[in-house]
Amino acid sequence: MVSSLKFGKSMKSVVRILIGIIVAAFIIIAVVLGPYILRVQHFEANPADGYHADFYLYVSPDAKRAAHTSREVIILVQPNNSGVNSDDPKVHRKDAWLTGFERYKIADELGVVLLVPAFIRPEDWNIYTHALDRDSLTTERDDIQRIDLQLIAMIDHVRARLAADGIQTDEKIFIQGFSASGMFANRFTILHPDRVKAAAIGSPGGWPILPIETFTGEQLPYPAGVADLEALTGVPFDPTAYNAIPQLIYMGSEDDNDSLDYTDGWDEADAQLVDRLFGADPLSRWEDAESIYREEGANVQFFLVDGVGHDRKELQKYSTDFFKKVLNNE
Repeated sequence: MVSSLKFGKSMKSVVRILIGIIVAAFIIIAVVLGPYILRVQHFEANPADGYHADFYLYVSPDAKRAAHTSREVIILVQPNNSGVNSDDPKVHRKDAWLTGFERYKIADELGVVLLVPAFIRPEDWNIYTHALDRDSLTTERDDIQRIDLQLIAMIDHVRARLAADGIQTDEKIFIQGFSASGMFANRFTILHPDRVKAAAIGSPGGWPILPIETFTGEQLPYPAGVADLEALTGVPFDPTAYNAIPQLIYMGSEDDNDSLDYTDGWDEADAQLVDRLFGADPLSRWEDAESIYREEGANVQFFLVDGVGHDRKELQKYSTDFFKKVLNNE
């Protein structure tokens, strides 16, 4: 009888401990995820409005408070980069949601609205949508055709929705990215300089697209340069609008991540052209890219961070600090 009582008391203690652990876990999850879950909005694909992918929108507290002022809020676009080839939208929606969660504190710090698209990266290896490669501009697949224009449609939809809630937004966006999404940000800024207020571009695949058509007499087709931009998109490159955009292009000095080594993001001939003209690895091309950007009058800072490899989290602070300076007109 005594043993049974002791066993019963022990079981009650164990149950209390387990309940305590579960409650503590729920509290921790609520504290960590709560601010994002409560504020993030999911927008489903809407082909009638010009976009075939879902996207997520996070409105920071400061941006929300702007509804009671005349201040225009900035939309910060963070292109998604799942790293997975899949035609299943759910795969990329999950990654986009997590990307928003990883970046929402940046939106809080800057007082902006964060937009994360959930574009698919198709099973067709050659179409690297998340890097906005050449094939993503030429594909005739309706769901991924001209995703740069689909992103603009998302932005315009969001601006109208926020205006209905009393939040006025700048017509031009901030855009940031790292690795493949850095390539997307870099190339989107070239394609649509009239829509970009500032761009922070981290480790753009070993080569930032040059804002020139030729180098030493050789044509530089997209995404090496802009020689055939009008033929691809129907719109010529606008150097005046482009040079007005404050930009930060940054990379770790030990970063050897080179997209030119892979045929998903580059046509082999174009990759070989860049290698021959500017060097065979990201670091050896760095000074040439910086020099050409400056010669063309771009408002850009190239920043090589000593001792860092391909590490987004380590380098994110430079992007955030850059946007703070833009917001403060520094």
